[in-house]
Amino acid sequence: MLFNLNRVTRSMIAALSLTAMAAPIAPAMAKDSIKVGVVAFLTGAGAGPFGIPAKNAAELVVDAINNGSMPAPYNSKGSGGTTIEAVYVDEAGGSTTQVTEMRNLVQRENVDAIVGYISSGSCLAVAPVAEELKVLTVLFDCGTPRIFEEAKYRYVFRTQAHATMDNVAAARYAVDRVKKLKTYSGVNQNYAWGQDSWRDFTLTMKHLKSDASVGKKLFPKIFAGEYGSEISSLLVSGSNLIHSSLWGGDMESFVFQAGARGLLHRVPVILTTGESAMHRLKNKLPNGAIVGARGSHGALANDTALNRWFQVEYTKRFGTPPTYPSYHMAQAFLGLKAAMDKAAGGAGKVPSTEQTIDAFEGLEFESVGAQVKMALSGGHQAISETAYGTYKFNRKTGMGELVDVIRYPAECVNPPEGVKSVAWLESGMPDAKCN
Repeated sequence: MLFNLNRVTRSMIAALSLTAMAAPIAPAMAKDSIKVGVVAFLTGAGAGPFGIPAKNAAELVVDAINNGSMPAPYNSKGSGGTTIEAVYVDEAGGSTTQVTEMRNLVQRENVDAIVGYISSGSCLAVAPVAEELKVLTVLFDCGTPRIFEEAKYRYVFRTQAHATMDNVAAARYAVDRVKKLKTYSGVNQNYAWGQDSWRDFTLTMKHLKSDASVGKKLFPKIFAGEYGSEISSLLVSGSNLIHSSLWGGDMESFVFQAGARGLLHRVPVILTTGESAMHRLKNKLPNGAIVGARGSHGALANDTALNRWFQVEYTKRFGTPPTYPSYHMAQAFLGLKAAMDKAAGGAGKVPSTEQTIDAFEGLEFESVGAQVKMALSGGHQAISETAYGTYKFNRKTGMGELVDVIRYPAECVNPPEGVKSVAWLESGMPDAKCN
């Protein structure tokens, strides 16, 4: 009896195995609806100025994609012929937590793609895991150049230019606009983003303003929140300029504390992420601050039909204008839609993940702020133009404005394909096309 049961069991297993082998296996994404994990800071110091505006943009753009209510070239319904269901995840908790959350999104939530990550630490941690899990992952905000300069990925893309662009443009603007620039100092968070930002800024300054010297280089820990000692050090540094890539609650805390002690009224400051908080800080942000938006975003976006739509619809829905984290998130979803639409056109049906990746590589697409080219790292890393302006608070409107805006072409502030950022900067930015 035992022998017969075993034989029957083996026969049933064999039959089921043959059936499973004969059944067609649909490639990922090839269905009427796709599930996309969306990761951003929803709690903690990064939530208010970064994560929530990014999530808001995701909600707005996903609805518009599904409804076909955006201006051309995004007025077709769906992404590659399929609607999007977003699953939101909090980025708080550190890089180890984000690795776990990514595995949960793929293995439990069964997402088809992921759009996310503000912290450079998060991006560095999840990129190799995305490759392991073979899940299409679009990094929407994190800035460190190390993502693609230290590794090669097939399943990972970044639709936002990396931080080298931010700091090359910041240095160019400072040299052009800050008078009697002899000494400059920096206050940047002590992790990949802050260290890379300061490195790129100083390397550019050595080339553009070799007679200027470095004063203080300060690296408080991320989310420190208290900058008394750093402000004291900067007050006696004799600097003519302060560079800072502080972001989120850290930047706002620094501006409040430094403003209260008069530092930012005595010394010009470059805030490479400053646009993200200008509508929150209002008159607390001093006139004359040099403000960036990590590209042509927010108050520095180009005047296009797509940008006007985004500004109007976002403000109507959320009661405040969109800042650059919102633009970065929108840009990621537009890149994903553009790639899927292109792939669907070639496939004649809803594309698979592999078909979408092939279409994404080297893609050029219009975004809400500017044109984007997936030009670096084998077509996985974006470049775009960027801009800086000088802050001015308009007391009549009660809103901040950016004046004296300078735009820098993508090829002026980004390294060429195949050249690492540090090598390009150390060699004096050869072949930079700035006119």
